[in-house]
Amino acid sequence: MNIQIYGMPKSFDTKKAERYFKERRIKYQYIDLARFGLSPREFETVRAAVGLDAMINKNSKEYEKSFIAYLADEAAVIDKLFENPALYNAPFVRNGRQVTVGYCPEVWASWE
Repeated sequence: MNIQIYGMPKSFDTKKAERYFKERRIKYQYIDLARFGLSPREFETVRAAVGLDAMINKNSKEYEKSFIAYLADEAAVIDKLFENPALYNAPFVRNGRQVTVGYCPEVWASWE
C-alpha cells in the first residue's frame, strides 16, 4: 500500500486523515498542496478518479475571489486551479489509482 495525502496545512480534514493513518501505523507520504500544488500528471490522475467538480472547494473564500464559477471554459478552470492551490478541496488521499476527496475512513478501511 502506497498512501499519499495531498493536503493543506490548516485543513481540519487533512489533519484527521493524517491521524487516521498514524493511528493504524500505516506509512504515508504527505504533500503540501499550498506549497507544491499538483503536477499535471498527478492532477490528471486525481481528476480521472474523482472528477473536476469534486476537486474544487466551493465553500472557500478563494472560490468567491477567483470567480471560477463564471468560467465557461474547462481549460480556464484548470489554469485557475494550478495558479491557486487554495481552490482545491483538500485532502486528496491516493492509493495508486484510487483517490478520495476529504475525510473518507470507510473507503480507506477497504484499502488495508
